[in-house]
Formats: sequence, structure tokens, C-alpha cells
Amino acid sequence: MIIKPTVTLELSEHRNQEVILIKFEWNKQIVDRLRTFPGTTWSNTQKCWYILQKEFDLSSFYNHLKLYAYVNYEGIKHINVKEKPKTTLTNTEAEENADLKTFSIWLQHRRYSESSIKSYVSLAEKFLEHMGNKPVNELTNDDVVNYVYNHIVGKGYSFAHQNQTVSALKLFFSEVVKSEIEIDKIRRPRPEHKLPNVLSKEEVKRILAAPQNIKHRTMLSLIYACGLRRSELLELKPNSIDSKRNLLIIRQSKGNKDRIVPLSEKTIIMLRHYYKMYKPKEWLFEGQVVGEQYTATSLQKVLKHAVEQAGIRKPVTLHWLRHSYATHLLESGTDLRYIQEILGHKSSKTTEIYTHVSTQSIQKIKSPFDDL
Repeated sequence: MIIKPTVTLELSEHRNQEVILIKFEWNKQIVDRLRTFPGTTWSNTQKCWYILQKEFDLSSFYNHLKLYAYVNYEGIKHINVKEKPKTTLTNTEAEENADLKTFSIWLQHRRYSESSIKSYVSLAEKFLEHMGNKPVNELTNDDVVNYVYNHIVGKGYSFAHQNQTVSALKLFFSEVVKSEIEIDKIRRPRPEHKLPNVLSKEEVKRILAAPQNIKHRTMLSLIYACGLRRSELLELKPNSIDSKRNLLIIRQSKGNKDRIVPLSEKTIIMLRHYYKMYKPKEWLFEGQVVGEQYTATSLQKVLKHAVEQAGIRKPVTLHWLRHSYATHLLESGTDLRYIQEILGHKSSKTTEIYTHVSTQSIQKIKSPFDDL
């Protein structure tokens, strides 16, 4: 139902003391949770977090992380720890689990994306966990408001996280649970208006030229050359390229929409060079194992390394390349309606934001300061 990362516990010795090593693939949420758990310490030699065995309480640790990860404690079952996590559910917990499973099935039925299902169910689960043993059908709007205020706004989570939480709870309580909550009275936060981050053409050129690896350079170049989202690049297959019509076919992207994007001759030549060298089978960009999809984490590392090599001291993300593509198209005179179609935006208002960062007209404005 919810795909969580796994945290593995192992018994070891560190600085002549018995410790419990905490191992997992890097995850910001898990790291943040560990920092708030008593006794956790980072080891530079072990390259992981650990807790002294004599101070370790498995039940407390399990409850502290259960919303964020699966805890694999097979490696320490043979030792004495303060308490094993409970395996039986209370009536309230069993009811909540059933409701969350129903919520997941409903989202799948409505063809929400896998990532959206994972996020929505997880957010609803966190809210229910915070409510403790209070029956689901007795929850009220005040519970939602207090949760948002204390655990989202109060802890400095982003506008987007708050908005997604409210969206998840509105769907959960309107479609699954019959409770005291009045769905129409749950309000989303007031919209914020942020400008997209845009790189200059010179900065883009330096980033794309930085990777020595042909696959890495091709992936980053294609994101900029076609204005792709990260997930769109990773979902491409060899037959996504129609070289005879100079088109890239993007299937079932955000909002379950198909669209086509123009490919320049320069981009097609680059893709042919890449294809001859790597000969991908299942996915256009595969990992180290043939037929295995390239991971988002690896792609982010590729960009980070390229940005460092290019000597750019900005927190560049993959989406900056998409923003830069759209802005540079606009500055070269491309009609906003075509940009909307190429980017796959549902509303023209989403595309219009690039008019606020385009320097095409702004740079022509003369400041009255110059006349003083």
C-alpha cells in the first residue's frame, strides 16, 4: 500500500562499546527523525548512525520511525533489548489501517499516479497517527486545523506540503470515512507566487558540457532540449523517439496525458551517438543492469556533479533546466500557446509565469536613475 524505505538494525562494536548500527539509503525525513531520537550519533568511521546497545529501546525506536520507514530488526533479535515492538493492533489502529487500504484502492481506481498514491496515503496516515486513539469517525475540523498549525506550519514545512496534506485529507474524508469533519470547510492555504529559477544560456551550456560520460551528458541535454520533467526522461523508451518526424513522444505524463515535443537535428544526432554506444533495451536510459530503469537519485547526482564541475554556485535542480528551456523559448519569440503545449501544461496560467522571468522586454526598460 505504502512504499517506505527500510531501516536495518545491526549489532556491532564501536569505540570498545556494543552499539546498534542504523543503516538505510540516504533519506532526509529519516535523518531528521533520527536527529530527534535520544542517543543517536553519527559515526564517520562506520558511515552510519548508531545508538549504544545499553541505551537502545527498540519499541520506542520503532514507534518513532514507523510512519517513515520499515524497521528491520532481524539482526538484533538474538540480543536483549528493552522491548520488542508490539505486533498486535488496537481496534482503532485496525480501523485506521482498513481505512487507509480503502483509500489506496480508491486512488488506484481513479488512476492517480503511483507517487501521488504513496504521498496521499502517507499524509493521511501521519494525521491519523497524530490523533492517537481517537476514533476516526469522531475527528473534527478543529483536529485538522490544529494538526496543520502545529505540525506543518509550526515546523516550517513548505506551502506545497501543507497544500498536499489538505488535499489528501479532503479526499480521504470525503471518499472513505464518514466523520464529523465538514469537507467543504477545510481550506487550503492562500496561494503563494514564486518565480521559476532560470539559468542563462551560458550557464546551461557549461552544465551540459561538464559530464565526460556520454549517457550523463545526453540525459541532462535532453531535459533542457525538450523541457522534460525528471520522471518524463526516466520513463522514455527507445521507441519514444520518432527520428523521421523529428519528434519525441511522451506518454502518460503528469495528468495521464500524452504529448509530442519537437526534436532538433542536433538533438537527434546526439541521441543516435548515445544509442550506438549503449544500445538500451527496455528503457532509453538504463542503469548498470541491462533492462533496469535509471534511478531518479542517480540522475540528481549526475546533475550535482555537473554543476560543481561547471563552477556554478547555485542550488540548481533538474527542474531548473525545464524552466530555463521555457524561458529561453519565450525570449526567442516562441508563442506562449506553443510553449504550453510543449511543456504539457493544463492551464495557460501556469505557462504565463515565464513572462515574469523573461528578460526580453525588461532589459529594454530605462531606469529614471539614468536621467539624473
